[in-house]
Amino acid sequence: MSKAGRTLHQSSKRTKVLWRCPVCSRDFANRNQSHFCGRHSLDTHFEGRSPAVLALYRQFVALTKRCGPVRILPEKSRIAFQVRMSFAALMLRRSHIVGHLVLASRQSRPFFPRIDTISPRNHVHHFVLRTPEDLSEDFADLVQTAYEVGEQKHLIDRL
Repeated sequence: MSKAGRTLHQSSKRTKVLWRCPVCSRDFANRNQSHFCGRHSLDTHFEGRSPAVLALYRQFVALTKRCGPVRILPEKSRIAFQVRMSFAALMLRRSHIVGHLVLASRQSRPFFPRIDTISPRNHVHHFVLRTPEDLSEDFADLVQTAYEVGEQKHLIDRL
């Protein structure tokens, strides 16, 4: 990807280029971002999963792609969804999906049984997907909000 393809205009005067790990070639918003390098396959995440779980996964992917371009990054224990930074992750189980969205503020909803506050502008909202009905419009709206966190729109005024 060209340097221009890896930038985000923070303001009309400023552009911050993503840092690329020299080992695994993954892009990050922060230089020398802590991570586990590795090449993993989506296929390993799909092994032994029910057709219903795979359908839910595809529906979640479609929700993220409605927001804009997204990188889907299979990692050892999860599948991350990234724009400039990761904004969502899924762990596929045999009969359901466990995941989280990163939001800039706490959003209490019945489908978030737990919210972990990482910093004042980063809150990890945990969820479980069991049926297509779990992907409600309210949930889809919060995926859009998480996507914007992934773009770091919540930080633009600070850059």
